[in-house]
Amino acid sequence: MNTEGKVALVAGGTSGLGLAVAGRLLAAGAGVVVMGRDAERGRAALAELGAGASFTPGDITDHTDVAAAVAEAVRRGGPHIVVNCAGVTGAGRVVGRSGPLPLAEFRRQVEVNLIGAFDLVRTAAAQMLRRPEGTGPDPEERGVIVCTSSIAAYDGRRGQAAYAASKAGVVGMTLPLARDLAEHAVRVVTVAPGLFDTPMFAALPDPVRGALADSTPYPRRLGRPEEFAALVQHIVENPMINGEVVRLDGASRLATT
Repeated sequence: MNTEGKVALVAGGTSGLGLAVAGRLLAAGAGVVVMGRDAERGRAALAELGAGASFTPGDITDHTDVAAAVAEAVRRGGPHIVVNCAGVTGAGRVVGRSGPLPLAEFRRQVEVNLIGAFDLVRTAAAQMLRRPEGTGPDPEERGVIVCTSSIAAYDGRRGQAAYAASKAGVVGMTLPLARDLAEHAVRVVTVAPGLFDTPMFAALPDPVRGALADSTPYPRRLGRPEEFAALVQHIVENPMINGEVVRLDGASRLATT
């Protein structure tokens, strides 16, 4: 899909990976709707992004908020592109010092990372299907949806059962979603990033950050949000990438602990 003149909705777009994606798509000529839970972060994101961006507050676990964000993208002529970077993390062994991992914590991560992602996909896709399909031997697709998983979906560490399960669910639904929407000319792709320099990692002590960076074979550093954004843009622009999960991790594999 040619990004010029299209409208993108980026959930979790007020910081980190999502903010980098929003900036990249804006630079490529798209209009962008940024969805996030924090109004102050939303204002800061708009100040950084500038013209062509708008913000809609919302929680991806609340369907009313998801529908409102999609409606804003519709109002602006889209959505043609949807990128979900909204997510949460958490750690806790299945049985720890205080007993079993609270079921509420497991449910919270699944609600945000998996169920919220699915709700955004289904709500946005329904609007994409209202758009007339292109004609000709290689018509441009109606829409492109990019989800975010994690390499924890494949090799989660101790204490990541909830997080890994939620992200593995995103991996598992990618191909069926792509197959469901293929006849409607909508693509679905997932990126599974490794260790990236996001606000979550910025709060860690320098020795911990250094150890994480050293665990990546090459390049021996944390990933940069703009590298994630560059991959998302390529996915959007390359029509043959569909139903795939792309690891973006510098060949890193999470250690047991």
